Amino acid sequence: MVKNAYIHIPFCKSKCKYCSFISFPKLEQKEEYLKALIKEISYFYENEKLNTLYFGGGTPSLLQPFEFESLIKIFNTGSQTEITAELNPETLNYDYLRALNDCGINRISIGCQTFNDNILKLIGRRHNAEQVKNAVQNAQNAGFKNISLDFIYGLPEQNYDEFISDLKNAVSLGVQHISLYGLKIDEGCYFYSHKPQNIADDDTQADMYLGAIQTLTDAGFEHYEISNFSKSGFYSRHNLNYWDNNSYYGFGTAAHGYKDSIRYSNSASLEDYIINPYKHDKETVLSKAEQLEEEIFLGFRKMAGINKYLINEKYNIDFEKKYSGILNKYLSSGHIVQTNSGYKLSNNGILVSNIIRQIVTSNHVNSKIMRRFNYRECVARLSQGH
Repeated sequence: MVKNAYIHIPFCKSKCKYCSFISFPKLEQKEEYLKALIKEISYFYENEKLNTLYFGGGTPSLLQPFEFESLIKIFNTGSQTEITAELNPETLNYDYLRALNDCGINRISIGCQTFNDNILKLIGRRHNAEQVKNAVQNAQNAGFKNISLDFIYGLPEQNYDEFISDLKNAVSLGVQHISLYGLKIDEGCYFYSHKPQNIADDDTQADMYLGAIQTLTDAGFEHYEISNFSKSGFYSRHNLNYWDNNSYYGFGTAAHGYKDSIRYSNSASLEDYIINPYKHDKETVLSKAEQLEEEIFLGFRKMAGINKYLINEKYNIDFEKKYSGILNKYLSSGHIVQTNSGYKLSNNGILVSNIIRQIVTSNHVNSKIMRRFNYRECVARLSQGH
Protein backbone atom coordinates (compact mmCIF):
# COMPACT_ATOMS: atom_id res chain seq x y z
CA MET A 1 0.00 0.00 0.00
CA VAL A 2 1.13 3.55 -0.76
CA LYS A 3 0.99 5.67 2.39
CA ASN A 4 2.70 8.86 1.28
CA ALA A 5 1.78 11.55 -1.25
CA TYR A 6 3.53 14.50 -2.85
CA ILE A 7 1.54 17.31 -4.49
CA HIS A 8 3.29 19.78 -6.79
CA ILE A 9 2.07 23.37 -6.83
CA PRO A 10 3.92 24.77 -9.86
CA PHE A 11 3.22 28.49 -9.56
CA CYS A 12 5.71 31.22 -8.69
CA LYS A 13 5.45 34.99 -8.91
CA SER A 14 9.02 35.02 -10.18
CA LYS A 15 11.82 32.50 -10.57
CA CYS A 16 14.85 32.49 -8.28
CA LYS A 17 18.11 32.78 -10.20
CA TYR A 18 19.44 29.40 -9.01
CA CYS A 19 16.25 27.45 -9.81
CA SER A 20 16.05 25.17 -12.86
CA PHE A 21 12.93 23.27 -11.89
CA ILE A 22 9.37 23.35 -13.10
CA SER A 23 7.41 26.46 -12.12
CA PHE A 24 5.29 28.99 -13.96
CA PRO A 25 4.25 32.63 -13.39
CA LYS A 26 0.77 31.75 -14.67
CA LEU A 27 -1.43 32.36 -11.66
CA GLU A 28 -4.43 32.93 -13.92
CA GLN A 29 -4.38 29.15 -14.53
CA LYS A 30 -4.37 28.21 -10.85
CA GLU A 31 -8.10 27.43 -10.63
CA GLU A 32 -8.17 25.09 -13.63
CA TYR A 33 -4.92 23.48 -12.45
CA LEU A 34 -6.45 22.69 -9.06
CA LYS A 35 -9.48 21.16 -10.78
CA ALA A 36 -7.16 18.92 -12.82
CA LEU A 37 -5.23 18.04 -9.67
CA ILE A 38 -8.40 16.93 -7.90
CA LYS A 39 -9.27 14.76 -10.91
CA GLU A 40 -5.86 13.07 -10.84
CA ILE A 41 -5.93 12.44 -7.11
CA SER A 42 -9.48 11.09 -7.21
CA TYR A 43 -8.53 8.74 -10.07
CA PHE A 44 -5.29 7.26 -8.70
CA TYR A 45 -5.53 7.51 -4.92
CA GLU A 46 -6.77 4.26 -3.32
CA ASN A 47 -7.88 5.73 0.01
CA GLU A 48 -4.98 4.41 2.07
CA LYS A 49 -4.49 6.09 5.42
CA LEU A 50 -1.62 8.48 4.71
CA ASN A 51 1.50 8.64 6.80
CA THR A 52 2.66 11.85 5.09
CA LEU A 53 1.27 14.43 2.68
CA TYR A 54 3.62 17.04 1.23
CA PHE A 55 2.84 20.21 -0.74
CA GLY A 56 5.93 21.26 -2.70
CA GLY A 57 6.59 23.84 -5.36
CA GLY A 58 6.85 26.19 -6.96
CA THR A 59 5.27 28.26 -4.24
CA PRO A 60 2.48 26.43 -2.40
CA SER A 61 1.86 29.52 -0.26
CA LEU A 62 0.23 31.04 -3.35
CA LEU A 63 -2.74 28.81 -2.46
CA GLN A 64 -5.46 30.13 -0.20
CA PRO A 65 -6.27 28.10 2.94
CA PHE A 66 -9.58 26.89 1.46
CA GLU A 67 -7.66 25.59 -1.58
CA PHE A 68 -5.32 23.59 0.65
CA GLU A 69 -8.36 22.29 2.51
CA SER A 70 -10.10 21.19 -0.71
CA LEU A 71 -7.07 19.02 -1.53
CA ILE A 72 -6.43 17.67 1.96
CA LYS A 73 -10.02 16.52 2.44
CA ILE A 74 -9.70 14.11 -0.52
CA PHE A 75 -7.23 12.03 1.45
CA ASN A 76 -7.66 9.65 4.33
CA THR A 77 -5.62 11.38 7.02
CA GLY A 78 -5.53 11.26 10.81
CA SER A 79 -3.96 12.95 13.78
CA GLN A 80 -0.67 11.17 13.12
CA THR A 81 -0.42 12.18 9.45
CA GLU A 82 2.45 14.58 8.79
CA ILE A 83 1.09 17.28 6.45
CA THR A 84 3.80 19.64 5.21
CA ALA A 85 3.59 22.78 3.11
CA GLU A 86 6.51 24.70 1.65
CA LEU A 87 5.96 28.41 2.20
CA ASN A 88 7.59 31.66 1.14
CA PRO A 89 8.14 34.04 4.07
CA GLU A 90 7.05 37.34 2.51
CA THR A 91 3.31 36.55 2.69
CA LEU A 92 3.11 34.68 5.98
CA ASN A 93 0.96 36.74 8.32
CA TYR A 94 -0.67 35.33 11.44
CA ASP A 95 -4.17 34.97 9.97
CA TYR A 96 -2.96 32.99 6.97
CA LEU A 97 -0.84 30.66 9.10
CA ARG A 98 -3.62 30.16 11.64
CA ALA A 99 -5.94 29.16 8.79
CA LEU A 100 -3.37 26.66 7.47
CA ASN A 101 -3.04 25.14 10.91
CA ASP A 102 -6.82 24.91 11.21
CA CYS A 103 -7.15 23.03 7.90
CA GLY A 104 -4.76 20.30 9.02
CA ILE A 105 -1.27 21.37 7.97
CA ASN A 106 1.02 20.57 10.92
CA ARG A 107 4.50 21.06 9.48
CA ILE A 108 5.84 23.97 7.44
CA SER A 109 9.08 24.45 5.53
CA ILE A 110 10.07 28.09 5.00
CA GLY A 111 12.51 29.06 2.28
CA CYS A 112 15.02 31.38 3.93
CA GLN A 113 18.29 30.63 2.04
CA THR A 114 20.22 33.35 3.93
CA PHE A 115 19.64 36.24 6.34
CA ASN A 116 21.86 38.52 4.22
CA ASP A 117 19.52 40.96 2.45
CA ASN A 118 22.06 41.88 -0.22
CA ILE A 119 22.58 38.24 -1.17
CA LEU A 120 18.83 37.63 -1.19
CA LYS A 121 18.52 40.35 -3.84
CA LEU A 122 21.39 38.88 -5.84
CA ILE A 123 19.72 35.46 -6.06
CA GLY A 124 16.28 36.81 -6.90
CA ARG A 125 14.43 36.15 -3.67
CA ARG A 126 11.32 38.24 -2.94
CA HIS A 127 11.77 38.43 0.83
CA ASN A 128 14.20 39.93 3.33
CA ALA A 129 15.66 38.62 6.58
CA GLU A 130 13.17 40.42 8.80
CA GLN A 131 10.27 38.78 6.97
CA VAL A 132 11.72 35.35 7.72
CA LYS A 133 11.98 36.14 11.42
CA ASN A 134 8.43 37.51 11.46
CA ALA A 135 7.15 34.47 9.57
CA VAL A 136 8.64 32.09 12.13
CA GLN A 137 7.19 34.07 15.02
CA ASN A 138 3.78 34.25 13.33
CA ALA A 139 3.87 30.51 12.71
CA GLN A 140 4.74 29.79 16.33
CA ASN A 141 1.94 32.08 17.51
CA ALA A 142 -0.45 30.36 15.09
CA GLY A 143 0.23 27.01 16.75
CA PHE A 144 2.90 25.41 14.57
CA LYS A 145 5.28 23.27 16.57
CA ASN A 146 7.18 21.75 13.63
CA ILE A 147 8.91 24.45 11.59
CA SER A 148 11.78 23.94 9.15
CA LEU A 149 14.05 26.55 7.54
CA ASP A 150 15.96 26.01 4.28
CA PHE A 151 19.41 27.48 3.60
CA ILE A 152 21.83 27.48 0.69
CA TYR A 153 25.59 27.72 1.14
CA GLY A 154 28.11 28.81 -1.48
CA LEU A 155 25.91 31.72 -2.63
CA PRO A 156 27.38 34.73 -4.49
CA GLU A 157 29.24 37.05 -2.09
CA GLN A 158 28.72 34.63 0.82
CA ASN A 159 31.64 33.68 3.05
CA TYR A 160 32.10 31.04 5.72
CA ASP A 161 31.47 33.29 8.71
CA GLU A 162 28.26 34.72 7.22
CA PHE A 163 26.90 31.25 6.58
CA ILE A 164 27.62 30.07 10.10
CA SER A 165 26.01 33.26 11.40
CA ASP A 166 22.88 32.41 9.36
CA LEU A 167 22.66 29.05 11.11
CA LYS A 168 23.10 30.57 14.55
CA ASN A 169 20.31 33.02 13.76
CA ALA A 170 18.09 30.13 12.70
CA VAL A 171 18.79 28.26 15.93
CA SER A 172 17.93 31.36 17.96
CA LEU A 173 14.46 31.46 16.35
CA GLY A 174 13.55 28.15 17.96
CA VAL A 175 12.83 26.14 14.81
CA GLN A 176 12.77 22.35 14.93
CA HIS A 177 14.38 21.51 11.60
CA ILE A 178 17.01 22.98 9.27
CA SER A 179 17.87 21.91 5.71
CA LEU A 180 21.12 22.89 3.96
CA TYR A 181 22.01 22.70 0.30
CA GLY A 182 25.21 23.60 -1.48
CA LEU A 183 24.65 25.89 -4.45
CA LYS A 184 24.72 23.96 -7.71
CA ILE A 185 24.08 25.76 -10.97
CA ASP A 186 22.14 23.56 -13.39
CA GLU A 187 21.19 24.15 -16.98
CA GLY A 188 17.91 26.00 -17.19
CA CYS A 189 18.45 28.47 -14.38
CA TYR A 190 19.34 32.17 -14.76
CA PHE A 191 22.78 31.67 -13.22
CA TYR A 192 23.63 29.04 -15.84
CA SER A 193 23.69 31.65 -18.61
CA HIS A 194 24.56 34.63 -16.40
CA LYS A 195 27.46 33.40 -14.30
CA PRO A 196 27.44 35.01 -10.85
CA GLN A 197 30.62 36.46 -9.40
CA ASN A 198 32.33 35.46 -6.15
CA ILE A 199 30.71 32.09 -5.57
CA ALA A 200 32.41 29.60 -3.30
CA ASP A 201 34.62 26.93 -4.82
CA ASP A 202 34.24 23.26 -3.85
CA ASP A 203 36.76 23.47 -1.02
CA THR A 204 35.00 26.46 0.54
CA GLN A 205 31.62 24.76 0.21
CA ALA A 206 33.10 21.71 1.94
CA ASP A 207 34.36 23.89 4.80
CA MET A 208 30.93 25.51 5.09
CA TYR A 209 29.21 22.13 5.22
CA LEU A 210 31.53 20.68 7.85
CA GLY A 211 31.22 23.90 9.86
CA ALA A 212 27.45 23.59 9.67
CA ILE A 213 27.55 20.05 11.04
CA GLN A 214 29.59 21.24 14.01
CA THR A 215 27.45 24.33 14.61
CA LEU A 216 24.10 22.57 14.46
CA THR A 217 25.07 19.46 16.42
CA ASP A 218 26.55 21.72 19.12
CA ALA A 219 23.14 23.43 19.20
CA GLY A 220 21.33 20.15 19.85
CA PHE A 221 20.28 19.23 16.31
CA GLU A 222 20.61 15.66 15.04
CA HIS A 223 22.27 15.26 11.65
CA TYR A 224 20.00 12.54 10.31
CA GLU A 225 20.37 12.88 6.52
CA ILE A 226 23.03 14.44 4.31
CA SER A 227 21.18 17.74 3.97
CA ASN A 228 18.92 17.68 7.02
CA PHE A 229 19.17 18.42 10.74
CA SER A 230 16.43 18.28 13.34
CA LYS A 231 15.62 18.43 16.98
CA SER A 232 14.83 15.02 18.46
CA GLY A 233 11.53 13.70 17.15
CA PHE A 234 11.23 16.18 14.28
CA TYR A 235 12.70 14.30 11.32
CA SER A 236 10.92 14.95 8.02
CA ARG A 237 9.00 11.70 7.79
CA HIS A 238 8.05 12.43 4.19
CA ASN A 239 11.63 12.82 2.99
CA LEU A 240 12.78 9.81 5.00
CA ASN A 241 10.24 7.80 3.04
CA TYR A 242 12.21 8.71 -0.10
CA TRP A 243 15.54 7.72 1.44
CA ASP A 244 14.04 4.45 2.67
CA ASN A 245 13.11 3.73 -0.97
CA ASN A 246 9.43 3.30 -0.15
CA SER A 247 6.49 4.01 -2.42
CA TYR A 248 4.65 7.31 -2.72
CA TYR A 249 2.14 9.05 -4.94
CA GLY A 250 3.21 12.02 -7.05
CA PHE A 251 0.39 14.35 -8.06
CA GLY A 252 0.56 17.43 -10.28
CA THR A 253 2.53 18.61 -13.27
CA ALA A 254 6.14 17.38 -13.31
CA ALA A 255 5.53 15.32 -10.14
CA HIS A 256 7.22 11.95 -9.70
CA GLY A 257 5.85 8.90 -7.94
CA TYR A 258 6.88 5.34 -7.13
CA LYS A 259 4.44 2.46 -6.90
CA ASP A 260 4.60 -1.29 -7.53
CA SER A 261 8.23 -1.10 -8.71
CA ILE A 262 7.33 1.62 -11.22
CA ARG A 263 8.78 5.11 -11.12
CA TYR A 264 6.58 7.52 -13.01
CA SER A 265 6.46 11.20 -13.85
CA ASN A 266 3.74 13.55 -15.04
CA SER A 267 4.00 15.97 -17.94
CA ALA A 268 6.11 19.06 -17.30
CA SER A 269 3.73 21.06 -19.50
CA LEU A 270 1.13 22.88 -17.44
CA GLU A 271 -1.30 22.98 -20.36
CA ASP A 272 -0.91 19.29 -21.21
CA TYR A 273 -1.41 18.30 -17.59
CA ILE A 274 -4.59 20.39 -17.29
CA ILE A 275 -6.01 18.81 -20.47
CA ASN A 276 -5.27 15.24 -19.33
CA PRO A 277 -4.28 14.77 -15.67
CA TYR A 278 -4.84 11.00 -15.90
CA LYS A 279 -1.83 10.27 -18.10
CA HIS A 280 1.67 9.63 -16.79
CA ASP A 281 4.26 11.12 -19.13
CA LYS A 282 6.83 8.43 -18.38
CA GLU A 283 6.87 5.11 -16.55
CA THR A 284 9.96 3.06 -15.77
CA VAL A 285 9.62 -0.48 -14.46
CA LEU A 286 12.59 -1.20 -12.20
CA SER A 287 14.19 -4.61 -12.20
CA LYS A 288 15.12 -6.19 -8.88
CA ALA A 289 18.76 -5.25 -9.53
CA GLU A 290 17.80 -1.62 -10.13
CA GLN A 291 15.68 -1.58 -6.99
CA LEU A 292 18.68 -2.85 -5.01
CA GLU A 293 20.92 -0.18 -6.49
CA GLU A 294 18.45 2.56 -5.62
CA GLU A 295 18.05 1.16 -2.11
CA ILE A 296 21.79 1.55 -1.59
CA PHE A 297 22.06 4.88 -3.41
CA LEU A 298 19.29 6.42 -1.35
CA GLY A 299 20.15 4.66 1.90
CA PHE A 300 23.61 6.18 2.02
CA ARG A 301 21.96 9.61 2.27
CA LYS A 302 20.82 8.72 5.79
CA MET A 303 23.31 9.27 8.56
CA ALA A 304 22.23 5.92 10.01
CA GLY A 305 23.33 4.43 6.69
CA ILE A 306 22.13 1.19 5.19
CA ASN A 307 21.02 -1.93 7.03
CA LYS A 308 22.77 -4.92 5.49
CA TYR A 309 20.43 -7.41 7.19
CA LEU A 310 17.31 -5.84 5.71
CA ILE A 311 18.96 -5.62 2.30
CA ASN A 312 20.07 -9.25 2.44
CA GLU A 313 16.56 -10.37 3.32
CA LYS A 314 14.78 -8.12 0.84
CA TYR A 315 17.03 -8.88 -2.15
CA ASN A 316 18.31 -12.36 -1.27
CA ILE A 317 21.98 -11.38 -1.44
CA ASP A 318 25.06 -11.31 0.77
CA PHE A 319 25.70 -7.57 0.76
CA GLU A 320 29.22 -7.74 2.21
CA LYS A 321 30.27 -10.45 -0.23
CA LYS A 322 28.75 -8.73 -3.26
CA TYR A 323 30.39 -5.37 -2.50
CA SER A 324 33.48 -6.51 -0.56
CA GLY A 325 36.03 -4.78 -2.79
CA ILE A 326 34.30 -1.41 -2.74
CA LEU A 327 33.54 -1.60 0.99
CA ASN A 328 37.13 -2.46 1.87
CA LYS A 329 38.43 0.42 -0.27
CA TYR A 330 36.27 3.07 1.38
CA LEU A 331 36.55 1.59 4.87
CA SER A 332 40.33 1.88 4.54
CA SER A 333 40.12 5.46 3.28
CA GLY A 334 37.75 6.45 6.09
CA HIS A 335 34.94 7.51 3.78
CA ILE A 336 32.65 4.68 4.96
CA VAL A 337 32.34 3.43 8.53
CA GLN A 338 30.79 0.24 9.85
CA THR A 339 27.74 0.32 12.11
CA ASN A 340 26.07 -2.37 14.21
CA SER A 341 23.69 -3.12 11.35
CA GLY A 342 25.59 -2.09 8.23
CA TYR A 343 27.49 0.86 6.82
CA LYS A 344 27.26 4.64 6.64
CA LEU A 345 29.22 7.54 5.20
CA SER A 346 31.64 9.46 7.41
CA ASN A 347 31.56 13.27 7.31
CA ASN A 348 34.42 13.20 4.81
CA GLY A 349 32.58 10.52 2.87
CA ILE A 350 29.58 12.81 2.58
CA LEU A 351 31.71 15.35 0.74
CA VAL A 352 32.25 12.83 -2.07
CA SER A 353 28.98 10.99 -1.50
CA ASN A 354 27.73 11.12 -5.09
CA ILE A 355 30.92 9.44 -6.30
CA ILE A 356 30.80 6.73 -3.63
CA ARG A 357 27.10 6.01 -4.05
CA GLN A 358 27.43 5.73 -7.82
CA ILE A 359 30.43 3.41 -7.57
CA VAL A 360 28.70 1.17 -5.02
CA THR A 361 25.65 0.91 -7.29
CA SER A 362 27.73 0.38 -10.45
CA ASN A 363 26.49 3.80 -11.63
CA HIS A 364 23.30 2.25 -13.02
CA VAL A 365 20.94 4.49 -11.11
CA ASN A 366 18.71 6.49 -13.43
CA SER A 367 20.11 9.98 -12.81
CA LYS A 368 17.14 11.68 -14.41
CA ILE A 369 14.76 9.95 -12.01
CA MET A 370 17.04 10.62 -9.07
CA ARG A 371 17.18 14.39 -9.77
CA ARG A 372 13.90 14.61 -7.92
CA PHE A 373 15.61 13.37 -4.78
CA ASN A 374 18.73 15.47 -5.14
CA TYR A 375 16.83 18.68 -5.80
CA ARG A 376 17.52 20.17 -2.36
CA GLU A 377 21.26 19.95 -3.11
CA CYS A 378 20.83 21.53 -6.54
CA VAL A 379 18.77 24.51 -5.54
CA ALA A 380 17.04 25.37 -2.37
CA ARG A 381 14.60 22.73 -1.55
CA LEU A 382 13.76 17.91 -2.55
CA SER A 383 10.39 19.92 -4.43
CA GLN A 384 10.84 22.52 -6.99
CA GLY A 385 11.76 25.87 -5.97
CA HIS A 386 10.69 27.98 -2.96
